Amino acid sequence: MARRALILVEGTKYNGPLYVQAAQRLGLHPITLSADPSQYDYLAADGIEAIRVNTDNLDALIRECSRLHATYDIAGITCAGDRFYATVGKLCRYFDLPGPNPTSIERCCNKFTQRQLLGEAGVPIPAYRLAANAMEVESSAAAIGLPVILKPAIGSGSRGVRLCRDFDEVAEHTTYLLGGKHIWHSLPRMLVEEFAQGLHYIAHIMGDEVIGIEAGDFGAPPHFVYREGIFPAPLSDDDHERIADVSLSCLRALGLGWGPTCIELRWTKVGPVVIEVNPRLGGGPQHIQLAYGVDLITEHIKLVIGSEWNLRKARSHVAAWRNLLPDRDGTLDWIDNGSLAAAVPGVAEVKLYIEPRTPIVRKGDTRDSMGYVMAVSPNLAQTQAILQRAVDLIDWSITPYPTFGE
Repeated sequence: MARRALILVEGTKYNGPLYVQAAQRLGLHPITLSADPSQYDYLAADGIEAIRVNTDNLDALIRECSRLHATYDIAGITCAGDRFYATVGKLCRYFDLPGPNPTSIERCCNKFTQRQLLGEAGVPIPAYRLAANAMEVESSAAAIGLPVILKPAIGSGSRGVRLCRDFDEVAEHTTYLLGGKHIWHSLPRMLVEEFAQGLHYIAHIMGDEVIGIEAGDFGAPPHFVYREGIFPAPLSDDDHERIADVSLSCLRALGLGWGPTCIELRWTKVGPVVIEVNPRLGGGPQHIQLAYGVDLITEHIKLVIGSEWNLRKARSHVAAWRNLLPDRDGTLDWIDNGSLAAAVPGVAEVKLYIEPRTPIVRKGDTRDSMGYVMAVSPNLAQTQAILQRAVDLIDWSITPYPTFGE
């Protein structure tokens, strides 16, 4: 009898290892298809089968999956991120497997199209304009009013996203995006958006069910690098319901509702405003499992392979995480191994991504994280205290790069 395999198109630093582990727990053989498998350390470290293939080429993926089908029983095809999720939907349709609607995913992943569809459905969103060049960016910023958010129309992980508080910053970031430093996977198109100010929340959804709402906090502007998250967010029942209702209206507007969705919102003076809809799980959903006992990655894989899933909460705790973010560019001299922090009662995980002597060049996006600490307890105050105590036990030293003339 052929071994049952789960095909993963590409991976991610955060959720990639979790998908591999969950697949193995379900008795599946995970196989990662990647243009460059070496970029995912966990594949080689854990001896996971990986095949080099051009993942931007649908025909090449179909050929590779067809070849694998001769050896394995392909139980399902999915991915841990969102850039290849539309491709996954097309593969699932070709091989008659459960999967997302690729047209809906493509519309969602184009932030301009997403904005149009949400606006037409009456979902509260920031004012926005699409721009293709510096002149259009500047005129859009002037029409919307400073400050504005300037970001690529297609992308993820906060790459290329910046708060611009004056026209000099608008011009500077436009030059960065169009000057060859930002990698475009599509035609260079930028979204200029009103800066919706207020507390940040993330709605975590599976299918058409809101699992819970997280409170998120960012590091220092002008970038939007997640610093901390608390799950579930400390919200009143009424506020929770308002965010959940707006989030579900996004699914209807975008034709989503199969598999995972992660929706970012700001609570502004007019209530919840949708910042972005992501057709994927949020990065690193372990905190949801710690708080509620629901393993969203395992349940997603069950959906992918056509098995019955279970989203029932087993407990009601409060989990929180903190990213370890560098405060300067330079060379990492040393970093604490996290053993003292991990020993603090209530700390669930300490993860470090970086080794001493590594060059640090902050990019202003999710790649800046050097690691994280995660804690859980029965209540918010206790969880926050545990997390702070653990973070205080982790230290590092970065020697700044020499400045010009030294």
